[in-house]
Amino acid sequence: MIRIVIADDHAMVRAGFAALLEAHPDLEVVGQAQDGEECVRMAADCAPDIVLMDVRMPMMDGIEATRTIVADSRAASATGPRIIMLTTFDIDDYVFDAIRAGASGFLLKDAPPDELAEAVRVVASGEGLLAPSVTKRVIEHFAATPRTSPAPTLSGLPELTDREREILVLVARGESNSEIAASLFIAVQTVKTHVSRILYKLDARDRAQAVIAAYESGLVVPGAQL
Repeated sequence: MIRIVIADDHAMVRAGFAALLEAHPDLEVVGQAQDGEECVRMAADCAPDIVLMDVRMPMMDGIEATRTIVADSRAASATGPRIIMLTTFDIDDYVFDAIRAGASGFLLKDAPPDELAEAVRVVASGEGLLAPSVTKRVIEHFAATPRTSPAPTLSGLPELTDREREILVLVARGESNSEIAASLFIAVQTVKTHVSRILYKLDARDRAQAVIAAYESGLVVPGAQL
């Protein structure tokens, strides 16, 4: 059972998402928050696996709430929930700030019901990067954005093996473990093992964070062919 908290300042939106998600036997909505501050409290009290977080909310917006939840989890040496940002825009600059703050991805509010449920499952499992319908657009947008400052030094990057770097580049393309396995002619379980080691070495919470690290470290150059 995947436990979910929904954070949105519109009661009808929260109720609608809750009804859609609870129609699936493996999904359970354990809390609904009307602003970022309430969401932070629920993330601590309800121990959800996933938080569906609206970007724009009163009191504390979704980005700051995400940053606070991630910081609280790290302070408690806990995994904490994975956070999916909800947005009404196809490409929203706030989304990239949210991913850097620790969100695991984002989803359009008008996504089909089945896509909403699948996005929750994908992010909860750590198998995918973001919701399938927007993954490549997010990566392409990020890659096409010119860098305005030198790439930061990423302490874990030198520790990656050649194979791990190769796999990280494919992860940055938005490929799933199965797709990577097919590309490199290795077993899916081998890919999973490599990805786990990559996340550990980069101190990344999930694949979304690893992708950001790949671009910001210069391993993948914005605008270059992957």
